[in-house]
Amino acid sequence: MAAAAAGPGSGSGPADSPEGPEAEAAERRRKAHGMLKLYYGLSEGEAAGRPAGSDPLDPTDLNGAHFDPEVYLDKLRRECPLAQLMDSETDMVRQIRALDSDMQTLVYENYNKFISATDTIRKMKNDFRKMEDEMDRLATNMAVITNFSARISATLQDRHERITKLAGVHALLRKLQFLFELPSRLTKCVELGAYGQAVRYQGRARAVLQQYQHLPSFRAIQDDCQIITARLAQQLRQRFRDGSSGAPEQAECVELLLALGEPAEELCEEFLAHARGRLEEELRSLEAELGPSPPAPDVLEFTDHGGSGFVSSLCQVAVAYQDLFAAQGPAGAEKLAAFAQELGGRYFALVERRLAQEQGGSDNSLLVRALDRFHRRLRSPGALLAAAGLSEAATEIVERVARERLGHHLQGLRAAFLGCLTDVRQALAAPRLSGKEGPSLAELLANVASSILSHIKASLAAVHLFTAKEVSFSNKPYFRGEFCSQGVREGLIVGFIRSVCQTAQSFCDSPGEKGGATPPALLLLLSRLCLDYETATISYILTLTDEQFLVQDQSPVTPVSTLCAEARETARRLLTHYVKVQGLVISQMLRKSVETRDWLSTLEPRNVRAVMKRVVEDTTAIDVQVGLLYEEGVRKAQSSDSSKRTFSVYSSSRQQGRYAPSYTPSAPMDTNLLSNIQKLFSERIDVFSPVEFNKVSVLTGIIKISLKTLLECVRLRTFGRFGLQQVQVDCHFLQLYLWRFVADEELVHLLLDEVVASAALRCPDPVPMEPSVVEVICERG
Repeated sequence: MAAAAAGPGSGSGPADSPEGPEAEAAERRRKAHGMLKLYYGLSEGEAAGRPAGSDPLDPTDLNGAHFDPEVYLDKLRRECPLAQLMDSETDMVRQIRALDSDMQTLVYENYNKFISATDTIRKMKNDFRKMEDEMDRLATNMAVITNFSARISATLQDRHERITKLAGVHALLRKLQFLFELPSRLTKCVELGAYGQAVRYQGRARAVLQQYQHLPSFRAIQDDCQIITARLAQQLRQRFRDGSSGAPEQAECVELLLALGEPAEELCEEFLAHARGRLEEELRSLEAELGPSPPAPDVLEFTDHGGSGFVSSLCQVAVAYQDLFAAQGPAGAEKLAAFAQELGGRYFALVERRLAQEQGGSDNSLLVRALDRFHRRLRSPGALLAAAGLSEAATEIVERVARERLGHHLQGLRAAFLGCLTDVRQALAAPRLSGKEGPSLAELLANVASSILSHIKASLAAVHLFTAKEVSFSNKPYFRGEFCSQGVREGLIVGFIRSVCQTAQSFCDSPGEKGGATPPALLLLLSRLCLDYETATISYILTLTDEQFLVQDQSPVTPVSTLCAEARETARRLLTHYVKVQGLVISQMLRKSVETRDWLSTLEPRNVRAVMKRVVEDTTAIDVQVGLLYEEGVRKAQSSDSSKRTFSVYSSSRQQGRYAPSYTPSAPMDTNLLSNIQKLFSERIDVFSPVEFNKVSVLTGIIKISLKTLLECVRLRTFGRFGLQQVQVDCHFLQLYLWRFVADEELVHLLLDEVVASAALRCPDPVPMEPSVVEVICERG
C-alpha cells in the first residue's frame, strides 16, 4: 500500500522529475503536506510513520519519501528466507486491508459531516433571506409613519399655539381670582382657627402683591391683607404665650410667626423663656420626690421619671429650636447650649442627690440599671447639644458613682474582716467563760479565710456589673481601663489586702503583758492567715480579678511579689510578737516566783515548786496551740549521752530512762570557773533571734525569753544553802521537760546551767544537793 501510494516517480530526486503541470501538482501536494505536518506538530519522519532515528534517504524504508520498491524487493530476496518472505507478504496484505478499511470509514464519516454542513448552510441562507425581507418591510413602514407624523404636526401647529396661549391666560385669571379672593379667604381662616392655611395663603401672594403694589387694585388688596395678617399675628402670639399649650403647639406658633415675618431674635428669647418654665416645673417635681416627708422612690423609678419627663422635654425643646431658628447661626446655637447647660446642671445635681442616698446600699444591680438608663436617656440631648457637654457630664457622674461604690465595697470588706476578728475573739473567750470546748484554731482560721474570700468574690461580682456588655457606659475608656486596673485591682483588692496586713500589724502595738487587749491565739491565727495569703491566696485573688476584669490600661500596678512580701513580713511580725507575748506571760510568773520568796530562810527542798509545774503546763499548752497551725520544724539530733524523761506533765505515770545529768556537781563548786563558763555561754545565746514559721522555732523563742528572765531575776537575789538547792531542783525539773520543745537541747542546758551558776555565785554557803536526791524529788514532784 505504501508502495502504491508512493508511485514509481516518488523515489526519483528532483532532478529526475519532469517539468510542467505534474511538477506543479507535486509541489502543491508537498506544501499541503507541510501545512498539515505543521498543524499537527509532526516532523517529516513522524508524519511518514517512520521510526525515530531511521535514515530519511533509505530507499528500503516503506514510510520514507525515497522508497524504491525494486530495491526493497531485492533486499528481501537476498536477506530473508522463503518463510519470512511469506510472512512479510501476509503482514503487508493485512496492513493494506486495514488501511483500506480505515480509509473507507474516514470517507464515510467525512461524507456525513459534509452533508450536515451543506444542509446547515442551506438553512442559514433561507433564514437570512427571510430576515432581509422583513427588514425591508420595516424600513418602508417607518418611512410611512414618519411622513404621517410630519403631516399631522404641520396641520396642528396653529391650533397648538392657540391652546398654549389660552392655557396661560387661564392660569393668570386663576391667580388674579385668588388675589381678589385673598382677604376673604384670610378672614375665614382666622375665624376658623386655620392659622397655618392662612399663613400659606399669605406666603403665596406676598411676592405678587409686593411686585404690583403700584397698581391701585393690588394696593387695596395688600392693605386689606396686612390688616388681617396683623390680627393673625396677634392671635398667634396670644396662643404662644398661653402657658397651657404644649411644646408642639408653641413650636407651630413660632413657625407661623416666623413665616409672617416677625423678628426671629424676639421669638427666640420668648421660646426659650416658655421652655424654661416647663422644664423648671419638671425639675420641681423631681425635687419634691427628694423631700423629707414623702418616702423617696427607688433610684430606678427616679431616673425613669427624670428621663421621661425632663430629658424628653429638653430633647423636644432642642429639636424644635434647631428647626425653627437654624437661620440664627452660631449665636442661636450658643443661646441654646447655655440654656441646656444651666438646666442640665440643675438636673444632674438632683440626680446626684438621689444617687448619694444609694451609697449605703449593698445591692449594685438596681443602681447600675438606674445609671444605665440615666446614661442612655442623655445620649439624644448629648448629640443634639454637643456644645452643652451633657453627655460628658453624665459620664462623669457615672464614673464618680462607680468610684464611690468601690470605696463603699472596700469599707465593707474591711468591716467584714473586723467582724471576723470579733467572732474569733468571742470564740476564743467563750470556752474560758463557760468551761466548754470551742472550735480549734484550725477551724477558726478556715472560717475566717473562707468568709473573707466569699466577701471578696461577692464584691467583685457586684462591681463587675459596671463593666457588663449590655450596660451603655461599659465601653467608655474609664470602665475599660482605669476602673479595672486602678479602681478594682489596685483600689479594692490590693487596698483590702494591704488593709488586712495593716490591721494585723496594729495588733503588734498592743500591750503584750498578761491581760493585754489582744489574745495570743489571735496573733497566732493572724500570722498563719497572712502566711497563707503569701503562699497562695493573694495570687489566686489577683488572678481571679484579672480574669473577670480584662485590663486595657497601661498604668503600673502592684506586682504580686510585692504584696506577697508584705504579707510574709506581716506574718513574721505577728509570730515574733506572739513569741514575745507568750514569753512575757511565762516570764511574769517566773519573775514573781523569784521576787516574792525569801531565799535566805528557805527550808530544805522536798518538792518542786508549783510555779515550775505551771511553766511546764503552759509551755505544753502553747506547743499544742502552735501545732494546730504550724508544722513541727527541724530539731538537732540528740547527743549520744543524752536521755530525757518522756512522760507527760499531765499524767502520773513515769517512764524511767537512763541517767540524765542534773545540776549537782559531785565536787565542791568553783565559783570563778562557773562564772567564766556562764559568761562564755551567755554571749553565744541570742534571746531575740528571728522566728521561723514552724512550731519548734516558736517554742524555742518563748523558752529562751522565759529562761533568760529567770536568769536575770536570780542574779538580783541572794540565796541560802537551801535556796540554792531549791533552784537546783527547779532547774532539773525544767530540764526534764523543756528540752523536747526546742530546736537544740543544748540551749536549755546552757541557760539552766547559767541559772544554777548565778544562784551559786550569790550563795554564801553553796552546798549543792546530791543528784540522786534531786532526781527523787523531781520524780515525786
